[in-house]
Amino acid sequence: MPFRLGLTELTIILLIVIVLFGVGRLGKIGSELGRAMREFRAGINGAPEADSKSNH
Repeated sequence: MPFRLGLTELTIILLIVIVLFGVGRLGKIGSELGRAMREFRAGINGAPEADSKSNH
């Protein structure tokens, strides 16, 4: 049987994460995760790293 999460379980997990990390740090983690996903996709597609070099 596959592992499925309902709305109630996801809400509880979100509340625990907010309590542990705080809202401000959670936003930073989210933005870093988004940036990592973009860089991963660009690496898979063979895109040049010009965008990531301009941010430093």
